[in-house]
This record gives sequence, C-alpha cells and structure tokens, in this order.
Amino acid sequence: MMDSKWGRNWKSVVTGWALALLALPAAAQKTELLVYTALETDQIKAYEEAFKKANPNIDVKWVRDSTGVITAKLLAEKANPQADLVVGVSASSLAVFANEGMLQPYAPKGLDKISTQYRDSKNPPDWVGMDVYGAAICFNTVEATKLNLPKPATWEDLTKPVYKGKVVMPNPASSGTGYLDVAGWIQMWGDAKAWKFMDGLHDNIAQYTHSGSKPCRQAGAGEFPIGVSFEYRAVTTKKSGAPIDIIFPTEGLGWDLEASGIMKTTKKVEAARAMMDWLATPDAMQLFAKNFAVLAMPGMAQPLEYVPADYEKRLIKNDFAWSAKNRDKILAEWLKRYDGKSEPK
Repeated sequence: MMDSKWGRNWKSVVTGWALALLALPAAAQKTELLVYTALETDQIKAYEEAFKKANPNIDVKWVRDSTGVITAKLLAEKANPQADLVVGVSASSLAVFANEGMLQPYAPKGLDKISTQYRDSKNPPDWVGMDVYGAAICFNTVEATKLNLPKPATWEDLTKPVYKGKVVMPNPASSGTGYLDVAGWIQMWGDAKAWKFMDGLHDNIAQYTHSGSKPCRQAGAGEFPIGVSFEYRAVTTKKSGAPIDIIFPTEGLGWDLEASGIMKTTKKVEAARAMMDWLATPDAMQLFAKNFAVLAMPGMAQPLEYVPADYEKRLIKNDFAWSAKNRDKILAEWLKRYDGKSEPK
C-alpha cells in the first residue's frame, strides 16, 4: 500500500513540476524587436532604458546608421525585410517607405495628442513624428579670427569667395540632414534659384560628409571653420566647450522629423505597437524635449539653451509627400553635380 501511495504521490509531484515548467516560459517570455534607427548614438540609451522600464518583456536590438544609409538598407531589403520597426528616421524617408507599401498603418494610443502637421495624414497613419530637427551652421570663432573670416548670417553668404574651401556639409544621399538642406532650399526658392545657389556653395565646399553631425564636430575641432549641420549637434558641440557660434540663416530653415513606423511584414505586431504607443506618450516626449526644441506633441517642449525662442517660426513650409516623391530625382541631380567632393565611403 505504501508503494502504491508513494507512486500516486510521486506522479502528482512530477505532474506539478511539469505544469510549473510549462508555465515558466509564458511568464518569462520576452520579445526582441529589431529596430532600424538613425537616432544619434548619445540619445538611444536613455530612450531604450525608459521604454524597457515601461515594457520589461520587450528587448530592443538596434541597427543604427545615418538616415540615407538606413533608407537605402530598407529599400534594398524590401523583398526580404529584416526590421520590425523604424524609429527616429526622417519623415521624408518614412514617406518613401509608405509609398512603397512597406509600412503597416497604426494609430498609437496617444495619437490624438500628436500635432497633425507632425504625423502622416492618413488615418490610421503609416508613420508618426517624434520631434523636429532643422538646419543650423556651426561657426568656429577662433579659426575665423585666425583666417579673418566674417561671420555669415544667411545661406547666400556661404557662396562668397572669402569662404572658398572653408565649408563642410553633409551629402544628402547618405545624410538626412543633407537632404533636408537640399529639399529645403528647393522648396524655399524653387528649382532654378536653389541649384544656382548650390553651384555657388559647391565652389566653397571642402568636403561633403556622410554624417549630418560630422560637419559640426569638424567645425568644433577647428578642422574647418564652417560646418552645415543641425541644431541638436550644434548645441551639444557648443555645450562641450567648442568655440562655435550657432547660426540660423535668416532666409529660413529646412527641417525634418524624427519619425517612426511599423514594418508591414513584422511578425511581432503587438510588441511593435507597444513601442509606437510608448513613443507617443508624454514620458517619451519629455525625453525628446531634452534634445529638441520642437516636439510632435504640442505643449511638451521646453526652452533649450542656444536655440531661439521663435525657432519653430523659422522653419520653412515643408511638404513630406513632395520630398518623398522627388527624392530620387533630386539626389540623382545632386550626385551628378557635386559628388566629386564627397568623402570616401
């Protein structure tokens, strides 16, 4: 009898263990999202930690590069997509992906708080904006004094002969910052005047970089006195102690959005939606506000040191659908004219 009873008890114990072991993976199961991003490396850690705190069962694997490289990578992988999500890539690129049918629409829970001008116009939207980044010039005052260079105030000033070989800017084919400059000039002035301006600017360019941040870093380090970049990198460079003035040209500023969207082919839809939901929360916007003066959620922005209070009013009227539709044509023309001065890849 004891053997029979022990056998019954042992079976119960084993069955209990088996059920417990089966339950463990469900409780501890984690989803890993593969996210393609052009976020600055010094931003990703804080964003990931906050997202992870709100979503402990989701891990994020980041693939980070400049906007143009990420855009080209996604388009090249169109037949066999790898990424689950695109985060912090320019809205003009997200619009390209939407046109190619690569994104799945989703309305995050906080969508009603997002300004309509900073999100896809469709409902539900293919992509949603995070924050605005716009053009800025980094001007090294120490090097300028050595070279007796006047401080430019306008885009047109950069075509003056005194700046020959003294200017660096990003290549628009590899850099989202470079593309927002070129697309901004064309939208601001029209084709003829914009290309004439870029011809004059090209005469003074020392090099076109593949990174939007690099021209400001180079200006900050004194490698070149003038770097065309964007306001986030300009501010962080100045805060690091570099002897630069930040110039916001008076004609107007080209700009783009850091934006996000879910890839149509992801098998991790719920986790991807959780990230889109988080990106549209006030908590996320408070983190973005530490880096950018204009946010997709009105009323969340804080004044930023070295960025003018009327910064948003200086941004040009920007048509993302136009930028996406004309991107290939604009880049082909730019490369034909100016690629000879691009830094080696």
